[in-house]
Amino acid sequence: MLEKIEIGIAAFQSWIWDWPLLILLIGGGLFFLVYSRFVPFLYFRHAIDILRGKYDHENAPGQLSHFQALSSAIAATVGMGNISGVAIALVTGGPGAIFWMWISALIGMATKFYTCTLAVMYRSESKDGTIMSGPMYVITEGLGKRWKPLSVFFALAGLIGTLPAFTANQLTQTLIDVLYWDDSYKIYIGITLAVIASFVILGGIKRIGAVAGKLVPFMVVLYFSTVLIILCIQFDKIPEMFRLIFSDAFSGEAVAGGALGYLIKQGIKRAAFSNEAGVGTAPMMHGNAKTNEPIREGLVAMIGPAIDTLLVCTLTALAILSTGVWKHTDSNGISLTLEAFNSVLPYGIGSMVVIVMVLVFAFSTLFSYSYYGVTCLGFLTKPAYGKYYNYIYIISIVVAAVVKIEVAINLIDSAFALMAIPTVISGLLLAKKVNKRAKTYFKSINV
Repeated sequence: MLEKIEIGIAAFQSWIWDWPLLILLIGGGLFFLVYSRFVPFLYFRHAIDILRGKYDHENAPGQLSHFQALSSAIAATVGMGNISGVAIALVTGGPGAIFWMWISALIGMATKFYTCTLAVMYRSESKDGTIMSGPMYVITEGLGKRWKPLSVFFALAGLIGTLPAFTANQLTQTLIDVLYWDDSYKIYIGITLAVIASFVILGGIKRIGAVAGKLVPFMVVLYFSTVLIILCIQFDKIPEMFRLIFSDAFSGEAVAGGALGYLIKQGIKRAAFSNEAGVGTAPMMHGNAKTNEPIREGLVAMIGPAIDTLLVCTLTALAILSTGVWKHTDSNGISLTLEAFNSVLPYGIGSMVVIVMVLVFAFSTLFSYSYYGVTCLGFLTKPAYGKYYNYIYIISIVVAAVVKIEVAINLIDSAFALMAIPTVISGLLLAKKVNKRAKTYFKSINV
């Protein structure tokens, strides 16, 4: 029975992630890019000023500062997708998949500008004053009640897509690989992770934001520094790695049968998991920003794909490619990344560094993702009931720790695909209103 379910999930994932959905994500992103006339990209420096708190107002509606909102969103995206997801992209799609991750990230920056601006424009407020945001509220508040079935569709998919299946699975596998434990320890690791995560996620969005605000800067600097050391050791190989990425991007030679279309799909899928542009999770977090100006949060949200895909994923890819381990190993996911680090760094140091980074990355993701599920359940029932999702979430950490990596990947990929459909559709239908608001805002600022 369990095997049939696994086969069914794999088949559905393969079907849903075919060209129609990729055209929706990439085509929608290209529309946002062209429709904006690239104007938001010209205000990237202004976005940094907003992030630094230059335009913060303590009395503005919302629960998180711009920095906390971005940190919480990045905490969910700069995680196992950047360490493990890149390795999976290389194994399944070859070096060229990284190029298509870059393209997807650039397009995703425009997508995030529109979807996260809309999340602030059409957020709602509960009776107790709690801000509620996300694609489901954008759909019902922006498009009208007759579109509610689409918002319900998103929320139902979100209950699955925000489960910690991939993160808990890969964190558990890392501990097993590094500590040389056998698989029987997975259940105990899962229980331990669930207990630790519960201390943060049961504290609500403000505690999640506060923890993410401290963890994210630390984890990005730590990861950047470590990979930079590896690249300095392998400096002479870096030019060849970039040549390989660009040449393979259009040939697909590293993929069995040279299937270019398959390579492109793998790159876009892994980028979607890395930065979640168009999926709809980030708007739920950015919609909580303390601001009266939606365009500001849209600009801040654009920074996300630049950090998690263009910077962090590229560093991971170069570290793995420069070591060459991806050519002659059966390892996948986090195990491949670990093998790459150990092949360059002194014995024991690679494992120690990876386990520290994985712990920080994974826990930051576990903390943030819970809020997304709470928001989805709150929309489907009542906002006050959303908190009960946390208990389902905590139990699922234990379950995810013991399932196969393929099951975890296929389950989350499938849910992400379903979530992307209403997110992109609503963004396209309301893009005109974002442009109108952006035109007014950019005229009003003096930068």
